[in-house]
Amino acid sequence: MSGVQGIGLDLVLNRRIRESLEKFGPRFRNRIFTEGEQAYCDKMADPVPHYAARFAAKEAVSKAFGTGIGKDLGWLDMEIYKRDGSGQPFVRMLGKGAELLKARGGTEVMVSLTHTDEYAAAQAVLVQ
Repeated sequence: MSGVQGIGLDLVLNRRIRESLEKFGPRFRNRIFTEGEQAYCDKMADPVPHYAARFAAKEAVSKAFGTGIGKDLGWLDMEIYKRDGSGQPFVRMLGKGAELLKARGGTEVMVSLTHTDEYAAAQAVLVQ
């Protein structure tokens, strides 16, 4: 039987992500975002809303699992990317994230992203 195991939602103020990027630079980017996420965001005219949406997505995913970001699921244990062609955002679970997905009997994590000049938000659904 398939179904929803968990949902998560997060809202981020883009300015906070901009300040972290300016203050901590590569240290912040490398701690939170995969190389693929950085490459995607950095090619945008204004990368900040795209970084913020991915930050929100990772928080939403951690809420869908009920773990938060910590020992069971880290920032780099998931990657948010867009599928070629459709542009639909997709979550790739890596490392401990892939192990957690399997342990929970999940098949995928679905995500939806949105952003404006001021805010970014994401919703995640853990599917069995």
